[in-house]
Amino acid sequence: MSARPNTATVETAAAESADPCCAAPLAVLGRDVTVPLVTGGEVTYAALDYAASAPALQRVWDDVAAYAPYYGSVHRGAGYLSQLSTDLFENSRVTVAEFLDCRPGDQVVFTRSTTDSLNLLAATLPADCQVFVFETEHHASLLPWRDARVTYLNAPRTPEQAVATLERALADRDPYGPALVCVTGASNVTGELWPVRELAAAAHAHGARIVLDAAQLAPHHPVSVRELDVDWVAFSGHKLYAPFGSGVLAGRADWFQDAEPYLAGGGASRKVARRADGGVDVEWHTTAARHEAGSPNVIGVYSIASACKALTEAGFDGLVAREQHLIDTVRAGLAEVPEVKVLSLFGDDAPRVGVISFVVEGWNSSHFAAALSAEYGIGVRDGLFCAHPLVRTLLGSDPQDPGECGAPEAAPGERSLNAIRVSFGAGTPDEHVERFVGAVKELVRDGAQWKYRTEDGRCVPDRG
Repeated sequence: MSARPNTATVETAAAESADPCCAAPLAVLGRDVTVPLVTGGEVTYAALDYAASAPALQRVWDDVAAYAPYYGSVHRGAGYLSQLSTDLFENSRVTVAEFLDCRPGDQVVFTRSTTDSLNLLAATLPADCQVFVFETEHHASLLPWRDARVTYLNAPRTPEQAVATLERALADRDPYGPALVCVTGASNVTGELWPVRELAAAAHAHGARIVLDAAQLAPHHPVSVRELDVDWVAFSGHKLYAPFGSGVLAGRADWFQDAEPYLAGGGASRKVARRADGGVDVEWHTTAARHEAGSPNVIGVYSIASACKALTEAGFDGLVAREQHLIDTVRAGLAEVPEVKVLSLFGDDAPRVGVISFVVEGWNSSHFAAALSAEYGIGVRDGLFCAHPLVRTLLGSDPQDPGECGAPEAAPGERSLNAIRVSFGAGTPDEHVERFVGAVKELVRDGAQWKYRTEDGRCVPDRG
């Protein structure tokens, strides 16, 4: 198949924005990786799927590499490397607490991910606790509450409506007992910021507690537990430029201490003794270790602490300003294409992070994403983004319409319930978003250069 000149994929050393408010992108791993194009040649890969997993910061990688030769067991050895690793692990807990501006007495529990963190919190709910969650949440926030009575709130169309909806639901709960609100800080679909402080005030006014899913917020904006007045915050390392398998749940200690350990095993237990009747008595820790059974992922934890330090030292003011420049570039470019519809709950003027989802008239989103990858070297995401109810609401679909998260059933050119998501952050150079905007315009104007087929639920180039 012949290839026409493709101006959007010409690799350039485009200069970063001259805007003095915008800092240079932070160095990340993979920034020089080249990938083959189906039309021929290679191009530097444009990683624009930060909302799924962000690349590791170079600083994080360097810190982990420097520590790796000194790796040892945590809390379990008298040797030098074990003592060093234990200090590193516990100092990382302090660093994360400072990054989140935790209150005195708050506990920082290390987990595997945001999903793991919220499942842990679900396991600590007191008896008869009711949970309130908007249908707009990521599945990590929507689904863990299986043993609780859950009220799912309809998607609001303004921040004010979100607060009013929550206040009504909490005031009308029956019985009027313990309650937990779970809310995102920034949508993983639209990127829009939620009114966390106002929702926390509403929750507390009605005798409820609130947990903040900061998976999409913490990599882009500072998060202060005290200023937001949330009871807990959860986030993942792999979205915070530290993709080494760890996450965080931080906040009030009382529910942690009153609940049975999330996992039973070594590390969570302080004392284990046989009873006269042959059974076993266990005394569990009351510290964060209570919910950290097993050998800790010290490298994953240290990488999160390293990322927290790197972002803090870089300065969120500059990072936010630069990301806003990228957001403005993408939104302005997409606005020039009538066939593109950007998905939004709160409207065009709502503040947001670098996460933008859209659909293109006449295109299957999986086909469009495949062409961006194969013909332009741009990595985005297509699907329902593990937020099925929200995407269905934004697309105005029937709940029974076909569509799966990342694996649409429709063939290229056919209708399918899915969208395209472009996301970026502290490591994204201007050239990546400029290439993306140019590629969208070319694909809509001229169509794909290559033929595509569906294979194992994915749209892929037809190389046969």
